[in-house]
Amino acid sequence: MKVGIDLGSRTIKVVALKQGAITFHSVVESSFEPHQQALRYLAEHTPTRAVATGYGRHLVQQHAEVDVITEIKAHAMGARYFFPECRTILDVGGQDSKVIALNEAGKVHNFQMNDKCAAGTGRFLEMMAVSLGYSMAEFSAAAAGVEQATPINSMCAVFAESEVVSLKNSGMPPAEIARSVHLAVANRLATMVRKVGFGDHLVFSGGVANNKVMVALLEQELGVPVLVPDHPSIVGALGAALQAELLHAAL
Repeated sequence: MKVGIDLGSRTIKVVALKQGAITFHSVVESSFEPHQQALRYLAEHTPTRAVATGYGRHLVQQHAEVDVITEIKAHAMGARYFFPECRTILDVGGQDSKVIALNEAGKVHNFQMNDKCAAGTGRFLEMMAVSLGYSMAEFSAAAAGVEQATPINSMCAVFAESEVVSLKNSGMPPAEIARSVHLAVANRLATMVRKVGFGDHLVFSGGVANNKVMVALLEQELGVPVLVPDHPSIVGALGAALQAELLHAAL
């Protein structure tokens, strides 16, 4: 069994592979000691090879016999597992977003990351939902129920939250504000995708890819189908597990 672990800023994702098939996957919230959580998973599954990726990959490597792989390469490999022809990947997690462009062989040839600002991330959407009194599920459902949207002028997390509060106090319906926030984030993500370049479709991974409104708005903005894996949060961990298989086969 080969295991891939993606230690993100907010969650830990684990994927186990056996002869190329996913036999186990899990997504859990990170604790104050994420490497200890990762070590428990490794002890539980006793893999013949393990690879870590994400923000905490080097921390795990200090405490266990694991190899490491960059997030960019891991997401590229994981996305190609689900969609072998994919050439562009948009990954939106809790604290960052990234666009990865691949060549015909599936190798990374360009990418762009947004990891300095919360705008365009899952955390940004959560902050806006809380300011409106919604859970994330309610936030997405509210945005799906209306067509009207008002431009959000600031995409800075701090100023955008103030703007949302002002719109709410002006009497704008919360559902319309929710739609406006989703559209603003979709526009920002679409701009990142255009800078990197894309073909006749886009693969969307990360927790935000579970948001059907965001998927629909991205399709509207980019004019191409947006493909979402069955489990979009595990794409990076899957790529790490695939790398573990390659390393083991090379022995």
